[in-house]
Amino acid sequence: QRKENIIICGASGTGKSYLSQALGHQACLTGIKTLYTVTARIIKRLKLSKVDGTYLKELEKLTKSELLILDDFGLQAFDNQDRETLMDIIDDRHGKRSTIISSQIPVSAWYEIIGGEGTIADAILDRIVNSSHRIDLKGESLRKGILKKE
Repeated sequence: QRKENIIICGASGTGKSYLSQALGHQACLTGIKTLYTVTARIIKRLKLSKVDGTYLKELEKLTKSELLILDDFGLQAFDNQDRETLMDIIDDRHGKRSTIISSQIPVSAWYEIIGGEGTIADAILDRIVNSSHRIDLKGESLRKGILKKE
């Protein structure tokens, strides 16, 4: 409701996706329109929408969502078109809607993952990092021992 953002970082299996989905579920229970997506998938979908002419319509859907959850951020490097798309998403939401980003890549390495000549990376990170609460999860994978319990 306060249009705040959250960044959840941690190693694989520490519960980032689980926590972001739990927060999204709670948001839904309180009537907040929420959209969960894996970052690479939404970037690909938006890339395809540029080809078929529905890009602005797809971007508007993301903007209308009161809470957008971008899971597995930064697992793949961004190309020029990806950077522009990410900038559009973040810029349209900045200060207007809430975003949760989960990543196993530490925030300190995001600049290199976003890449490019720097200006867009600076703008994206300025909007994301400086306006977000940070949660750093530590510990072993929660998936370890699952088979042992069965």
